[in-house]
Amino acid sequence: MEANKKHKDSVFSTLFNNSEVLRELYSAIEGVPIPADTPIDINTLTDVLFKGQINDVSFTVDNRLVVLIEHQSTISENLPLRLLEYIGRVYEKIIDYERRFKRKLEKIPKPEFIVLYNGNEAFPDHKELRLSDAFMDVHGLKQSYSDKLPLELIVNVYNINQGHNQEMLKKSITLEGYSVLTSKIWEYRNSKIPLDEALEFAIKYCIENDILRDYLKEHGSEVYSMLYGEYRVEDEIAVVAREVREETLAEASLSIARNALAKGSTPEFVSDITGLSLDEIAKLQ
Repeated sequence: MEANKKHKDSVFSTLFNNSEVLRELYSAIEGVPIPADTPIDINTLTDVLFKGQINDVSFTVDNRLVVLIEHQSTISENLPLRLLEYIGRVYEKIIDYERRFKRKLEKIPKPEFIVLYNGNEAFPDHKELRLSDAFMDVHGLKQSYSDKLPLELIVNVYNINQGHNQEMLKKSITLEGYSVLTSKIWEYRNSKIPLDEALEFAIKYCIENDILRDYLKEHGSEVYSMLYGEYRVEDEIAVVAREVREETLAEASLSIARNALAKGSTPEFVSDITGLSLDEIAKLQ
């Protein structure tokens, strides 16, 4: 199979870009059934990038505007800020320009932000991220300060890897199937199997075990292409993160070495505590 690295859709967005599947998924997340006669309108922005690719899914249901994001890499604490920027664009799309200037209050759908995490790092079943955690301290101002927040945005992050939120997964066949697919990919990749083979093995496993069988058989090559692009991005993120960590550790070791030498420590002792070679330490003297 040849991967189309320019593909902008994701397997997640194509799987859940359907009102009935979204009904099943949202019911599972909320823990309550969404009646069949409750309309679900998909309003995903196709021209807005989120986490480097087209946004996954946003939709309205029961007077709620839900932004649904699938996330593989490490969860950023800045997700609320990024989603604040995004939600404004969604409201621009679904509310006519003229309606915003009426004197009478214009009712709008209540926003809800859900992130489904299926990365390879340890993460709790659920975590709540708040925009207010990023606010700077203003207590030092002379003017009166109120603890009442003028702006807040809450993001609910759920871990959908196998072994997490099992009751939720059981209530959505599609979500559970997607969880198995991505978990098998990580399982094969953690066994040092090359990415292309890991994807093929995971897809084959799911088809043979009747997991997302119809979807995978019908869209096999497209699924492979999308997954290949997504996980290549994950590799690039991991490489950059590793390089940053290594640079930070190297800088810390050099700083410790300089301080220890300045206080009279021997080069041998400094080498033992920092891992630097004697030649590297000699350059610092």
